[in-house]
Amino acid sequence: MYIDPLYIAFALPGLILAMLATFYVKSTFARYSKVRPRSGMTGAQAAYEMLRRSGIDSVRIERAGGFLSDHYDPTAKVLRLSPDVYDKSSLSAIGVACHEAGHALQDAQSYYWLGLRSSLVPAATIGSNLSYLVFFLGLFVGSMGLVKLGILMFAMAVLFTIVTLPVEWNASARAKQAMVEYGIVSQQEGTAAGDVLNAAFMTYVAATISAILTLLYYLMRAGLLGNRRD
Repeated sequence: MYIDPLYIAFALPGLILAMLATFYVKSTFARYSKVRPRSGMTGAQAAYEMLRRSGIDSVRIERAGGFLSDHYDPTAKVLRLSPDVYDKSSLSAIGVACHEAGHALQDAQSYYWLGLRSSLVPAATIGSNLSYLVFFLGLFVGSMGLVKLGILMFAMAVLFTIVTLPVEWNASARAKQAMVEYGIVSQQEGTAAGDVLNAAFMTYVAATISAILTLLYYLMRAGLLGNRRD
């Protein structure tokens, strides 16, 4: 089976970055999951306290399956926390839970970048799933129209990863401030919990870099960048 060396040149750095970021976030989460906060709060309790103190009472907090599957669903107004976050009393659990509560605050305050990201979800989903097929079908049949369509579709997925960066950074910033301000953790504990959020943010950075490199590959493979077409 033929593997394009140009693809490897563009994909490999992104893959390495993603692996390093994943290792970093898992090791950081594991380290601080062993540190119990003075407040004794679980992740679910910390998220509830942050939402309550912020004047938000319309968001449900539910337990979800999986490892670090935590997320906020703006459509259902539900904050879903994984078992290691929902049930555990640790700085890691509190950091992640408050980060997700930060997304709920963004939603309640109509944070622009969150709204933009939500609007990009359909196009980004289609682009990430089908752009590869459309792009290479265009190359196979010699249709630049299909090639450009595939690139455009994937560009929407890239745009989604870029827009995700300010959304995630802002949610973490809100969490870091609220955790200490509302007495969920001490100042020193807040710094440690913030390390978990900083590590998690690097996974989004790695995903963005990887997506941009793949888009550059598409452009070069199509001959639209670097005058390469073969």
